Amino acid sequence: MRFTKGLMALAAAAAMATPAMAEYRDTSVPMTTVNVDVERYMGKWYEIARFPNWFETNFAGVTAQYTLQGDTFEVLNTCHKGSPDGPARSRKAEATPVGPGKVKVDFVQALPGIGVGDYWVLYVASDYSLAVVGEPSGSTGWVLSRTPQIRQSQLDQAYSVLRKNGYDTSEIVLVPQ
Repeated sequence: MRFTKGLMALAAAAAMATPAMAEYRDTSVPMTTVNVDVERYMGKWYEIARFPNWFETNFAGVTAQYTLQGDTFEVLNTCHKGSPDGPARSRKAEATPVGPGKVKVDFVQALPGIGVGDYWVLYVASDYSLAVVGEPSGSTGWVLSRTPQIRQSQLDQAYSVLRKNGYDTSEIVLVPQ
């Protein structure tokens, strides 16, 4: 009995320590991905806007650098604490294409299955200057650009893509660059 109570208390503490992920998307709306030329997608992207999430809280100046590694590619995410000039932190991941516009990203290779997420490209501009990324549960989503600033018309277009895929864009936040 004492062991069971201890186990239940441990499970409850673990559940409280695990951050809850908000859902910003109506999952009854089908998500539409686009075909992506992986080689053209490689390079540096700036995070222009995102849905709030626990792993990017209080980070600005966020970038992602994609580098092709055969059938997979490396992702190097860099962010700055508090402001674009704040202390930098980087984290590597391995990404594996799993379908048209769909990638599995593994941020914790040492612990398989932990830190693995779906990364679905919902839109990419014909010149690969702007991309919109989401994931099926709707707990995350991003607007990415090759430059740290974009025009309002580009942002409006990105929000339109998110809404078409079931996202409530009233919760999205702009990321200081």
